[in-house]
Amino acid sequence: MSNSAGLFSSSLGRKYLMALTGLFLCSFLLIHLLGNVALFTDPVQFNEYTRFMSSNPIIRVMEIILVLGFLTHIVDAVMLSKANKAAQPVKYAMDRKQSSWYSRNMGLTGSIILAFLILHLQSFWYGYKFGDVAMTLDSSGAEIKDMFTMVVSAFSEFWYSAIYVAAMLLLGTHLNHGFQSAFQSVGLRHKKYTPTIKKLGTAFAVAMTLGFISFPIYFYITQL
Repeated sequence: MSNSAGLFSSSLGRKYLMALTGLFLCSFLLIHLLGNVALFTDPVQFNEYTRFMSSNPIIRVMEIILVLGFLTHIVDAVMLSKANKAAQPVKYAMDRKQSSWYSRNMGLTGSIILAFLILHLQSFWYGYKFGDVAMTLDSSGAEIKDMFTMVVSAFSEFWYSAIYVAAMLLLGTHLNHGFQSAFQSVGLRHKKYTPTIKKLGTAFAVAMTLGFISFPIYFYITQL
């Protein structure tokens, strides 16, 4: 137990933790995007999916794990950034010249994404749980909360759709660098595999970005 604690309190351990929590959050994004595809295909199915996600006890446990993953990722990022700047100020200054703006500003993009996430949760998760939500019918004829209409209403507002798109574009840059860095942090860095990992990271970032921005763009345009 003490060995594990020592590992994750070290710089190397924090990098492992950052990589593992980052990949875990990537898996959440993929699942979340696939679940939201029902917005395009079947409003009833989307409402039933939302009810399942908000009431299933296993999902409740996964939500707690997800929140802990987010918090761990954020705290670990802050600690790593401070440690790197304090321990190697000269090397850090050189790295700034050799690295991209996106890789140098992962903390900034992550902070903006976090601010958007809070707005997003307030609009949908909190609104669905505690707000005055209209009711509709599920496939069996029973009453169910109408999350589909909540989403359409939110995306019909230009300001919200614009913020959503901007946040997802930033998320794409965050994912593009983070995905590649995660695999390097766990030791998968080799001249034979690294180019493939970079391509996969870029493909994943582009797919997530285009997938998520398609929702506000589509519903904003169709509600004009």
